[in-house]
Amino acid sequence: MKILVVEDDDDLREITVRSLEKERYVVSQVPDYHTALLKVSDYDYDCILLDIMLPDGNGLDLLHELRAMGKKSSVIILSAKDSLEDKVNGLDLGADDYLPKPYHLAELHARIKSILRRNMREGEKTLRFGNIEILPDTFKVMVDGKELELNRKEYDILFYFMSRPGRMVSKGTLAESVWGDHIDQVDNFDFIYAQIKNLRKRLKDAGAEPELKAVYGFGYKFVIE
Repeated sequence: MKILVVEDDDDLREITVRSLEKERYVVSQVPDYHTALLKVSDYDYDCILLDIMLPDGNGLDLLHELRAMGKKSSVIILSAKDSLEDKVNGLDLGADDYLPKPYHLAELHARIKSILRRNMREGEKTLRFGNIEILPDTFKVMVDGKELELNRKEYDILFYFMSRPGRMVSKGTLAESVWGDHIDQVDNFDFIYAQIKNLRKRLKDAGAEPELKAVYGFGYKFVIE
């Protein structure tokens, strides 16, 4: 899951980012409205943690711009302004949740996981496709009920495709989503090929029904033949 933290308080932003990275999220961070607008214009995020009071603008204006672009990112507003008006305006503009500052990191993590579950098919706590099951809360992968050991990037790639079964995904989109912003600008995608090759072998050896199929000149899709 890829998260953008928009927060002007340097200490709070760093603490939040470190805690999210420990939870194995791919995290980007920005301190102001202008940089955040550039980020959301250029990249896609699963979740945005959005402060309202920014030094060069208002977070609610950023939320409005985000929705005007047609971006589907989930948004949690984080604000010291715990007013009913701000909360209602944020939710009306399409925010998914509102958490007043100061907040406990454990509660923030719980709310992010809640959004993740809501965005998963039918709000289930696990992802299933064919005979593969992923338990996001514990990062476990099961094939026919038996646990499959994967390294972190193999798990991240599998989770990404399990969330989008049957959809074609470009190499650039996969790189950005699993490795973070700007990785899509590298000269080649050899690092993706290596991880995909290893993941394919592990899935095949475990007897998985779904397969990662290459789409020539584009990327990959996760299908059951």
